[in-house]
Amino acid sequence: MTRDGWTFLSNHGHVLVCLAKNPGFRTRDVAEAVGITERAVQQIVSDLVEHGYLIKEKVGRRNRYAVVRRAHFRHHLEADVTLGEFLDLVSDGR
Repeated sequence: MTRDGWTFLSNHGHVLVCLAKNPGFRTRDVAEAVGITERAVQQIVSDLVEHGYLIKEKVGRRNRYAVVRRAHFRHHLEADVTLGEFLDLVSDGR
């Protein structure tokens, strides 16, 4: 987090970027990376799956996540940008 407490991305954006870079991360890992609680990560993942931004697949006892790269941002100001284009910008296309 920055010194004065704000960043350009919401926690939803941070969780999405984190899971795009690390699809096998546990909730605990994401929470630590983003700086929020595991419960908050669970709710955000649920939101992202429910709205078609993430696919959650059970692999053994763990979950694996895939970002739906063709999905578009929700706000009308960025609606022409896909998640894939955004992730290419912020995480070298991973």
